[in-house]
Amino acid sequence: MIPSIEVAIVGAGPYGLSLAAHLKSAAVPFRIFGSPMESWRKHMPEGMLLKSDGFASNLSDPESSFTLEHYCAQEGIEYHPTDVPVRLESFAAYGLAFQRRFAPELDEKRLTSLECGRGGFRLNFQDGGELTARNVALAVGISHFPYVLPGMENLPARFLTHSFACGDLERFRGSRVAVVGGGASALDLAALLHERGAAVHLIARQKKLVFQGRLAAGRRSLWKRMRQPSTGIGPGLRSLLYVEYPNLFRHLPANVRVNIVKTHLGPAAGWPMRDRVLGRVPSSLGFQIERTEITGEQIHLRLNSLEGAVVEHVADHVITATGYRVDLRRLPFLGPEILSRIRHFENAPMLSANFESSIPGLFFLGLASANSFGPMMRFAYGADYTVRKITKHLARRR
Repeated sequence: MIPSIEVAIVGAGPYGLSLAAHLKSAAVPFRIFGSPMESWRKHMPEGMLLKSDGFASNLSDPESSFTLEHYCAQEGIEYHPTDVPVRLESFAAYGLAFQRRFAPELDEKRLTSLECGRGGFRLNFQDGGELTARNVALAVGISHFPYVLPGMENLPARFLTHSFACGDLERFRGSRVAVVGGGASALDLAALLHERGAAVHLIARQKKLVFQGRLAAGRRSLWKRMRQPSTGIGPGLRSLLYVEYPNLFRHLPANVRVNIVKTHLGPAAGWPMRDRVLGRVPSSLGFQIERTEITGEQIHLRLNSLEGAVVEHVADHVITATGYRVDLRRLPFLGPEILSRIRHFENAPMLSANFESSIPGLFFLGLASANSFGPMMRFAYGADYTVRKITKHLARRR
């Protein structure tokens, strides 16, 4: 007999672990699969600082009883809601502690295929195990969706790395490294590589690097709070709307939603990176890569600007920190039959108010839901809204 369960959660990052905590509280039977906090523990560079403030870096449990602040107090780690940057190591350790408390039954085996069956789904795992589930929640995060600029995707791995695969920076010590991008990942990597002894050169399309502003100490005036309200994804009235009304966002035209997700909160690094990058890391701003050519053990980059300027740059390695784009076709466990049944726009799933796809019982969480619910789903901050909606829906359905 193949084991059966009400809900199978695939993915054990902030969204998957938060959903497990809520389903357990609601007495909805579930199993959760994946390596806990894997992207944060294995794919992000040591020494990285989170772009999100401390108050916006919580996993979600029903009573909000185990926040990052609670964990830091418990472990003697310096914490402040806004003034102390969250270290990657602290956040990853917090996630592991959350998993031990709320999802100790986590199974780390990997899903290899997901199929629709009678009354639910059939899951097959790498170890040969099988499971049937009435509902499946895919909380796969960013791991399948790194985006590489057109024309660079076919470069050999020894010359090109996406920022997602930069957990170990020591291998670049003493090397000439070109970092492509102007956002948080690019600037974090540029600073960390420079501090580890690499000869870094930053290449970005924007003409000026942008850093998040640091909130002034003390209480802000009512006028400033009204004009620039603080939210879990950054300050501003638009951010406030996207955080407070994600279900209204879902009713905007699809092309408008996608454009907002791509452009709102454009490339910007956290405020602590300003002094670690400016005046320290050489850069070519306002340039894009026109052509790449490999000669021996070097990669030659031809850069051009909108004004027509041309620059030649030589590196030992290129790191492309150009973000992530959801594409369901890149999920290896989804076969043609199930892909054909998921309504999508620009290869991202179109979801109901309860994060359910056009296949009943199949839910998408995190980045994969951003084109439906807005920019908040690009951050751990969106987990609380997401898992409360899904848990309420599943509990009512039972």
